[in-house]
Amino acid sequence: MHAKVALYDAVDNRLTHFEVDVENATLTQRATVTVPWNVQYAWPHPKGRVLYVATSNRGAGLKSDCNHLTALRIDPATGALSSLGEPQGLPHRAVHICVDATGRFVLSGHNLPKSGVTVTRINAAGSLGAQVAQPHALDYGIYPHQIRITPSNRATIVVDRGNNAEHGKPEDPGALRIFRLEDGVHSALPGYTPAAPNGGYGFGPRHLDFHPTQPWIYISLERQNLLHMFRFAENGDGVEPLPAYVRPLLANPANVANADNHKSRQLSGTIHVHPNGRFVYVMNRGDASMEFQGKKVFTGGENNIAVFAIDPVSGEPTLIQHADTHSIHVRTFAIDPSGRLLVAASILPMWVRDGDAVVNQPAALTLFRMGDDGKLTFVRGLDIETHGGTQYWMGMVGLGLS
Repeated sequence: MHAKVALYDAVDNRLTHFEVDVENATLTQRATVTVPWNVQYAWPHPKGRVLYVATSNRGAGLKSDCNHLTALRIDPATGALSSLGEPQGLPHRAVHICVDATGRFVLSGHNLPKSGVTVTRINAAGSLGAQVAQPHALDYGIYPHQIRITPSNRATIVVDRGNNAEHGKPEDPGALRIFRLEDGVHSALPGYTPAAPNGGYGFGPRHLDFHPTQPWIYISLERQNLLHMFRFAENGDGVEPLPAYVRPLLANPANVANADNHKSRQLSGTIHVHPNGRFVYVMNRGDASMEFQGKKVFTGGENNIAVFAIDPVSGEPTLIQHADTHSIHVRTFAIDPSGRLLVAASILPMWVRDGDAVVNQPAALTLFRMGDDGKLTFVRGLDIETHGGTQYWMGMVGLGLS
């Protein structure tokens, strides 16, 4: 018998709990709670009893002067959320957070207006404690977009996306930056330099995920629409300087934006390795638009999940499917702990052409069954009313963990 699963879906500062029926691939909406500002990312405690949520008022026309980390208790029987202690302030917007394997620290990664990492202690009951002072001056890069703790729990990888060259400004190179983590304190990893092929130029990583049993890291390159597979270095928690494998993500790479036409602005996004380690899933997202009948209308492009089979000996990824998300610009997706259900969340409604007519494509949660062969089968979409907000994060948590 599989454990119960809860799905949490964030639209601005509203976090809604859905009960998940994995067997029948259905979602039942339950209660909604609010957090101080718009949800940026969330991560559960390893025991599944607390959800840590990063919030910020950063956005169009906003100052990013209200940034917080909030702890929410998860009822182990129902999945219902409730406050656990007071929100803790953060120095800047946290674009991504994670929790270490021992459940003692929350790590928050910042990119604007200044790159950095904040480490917050977790009290015995799961509430947030004090921030851990970071005595070492470290280079976290130009635009960190994710922070992850390595499977050993001894090091942290900061995924530094960099930025494209634009408006006369040269490209900011990207990198994977690795730091020693000891009792919540970051320091330089001896003998290690950042993994940055070609000096980081043409290397724009957004998110990574780890293989559950092998020393393999799978990384989505947002700016290049590529999948890279790196290996951990043999001598510890460092990463080899060059990828072992590089794979294109798009079904039609020719349909990428340029300055002279209305082709789709294509980006890669979230990446997850299946719990069984046999497959890796990467999001392709596009949301380019143009004026049509007085509305900003989607111009086309790929909104799908690229599915790769993983060779069990070498770790080589082989493309086996592009699964249509039936929505536009999926920012996050999640896999249930049993590896049987995948749910994807698109960020906004968007106008689309239907012949000479214009119709609204709602924001949605899209449900897929996951086959033994790794391939996805579309089951249904659940429209989400955003009330002018953004469906920015979504995740699933197994309940009743010990």
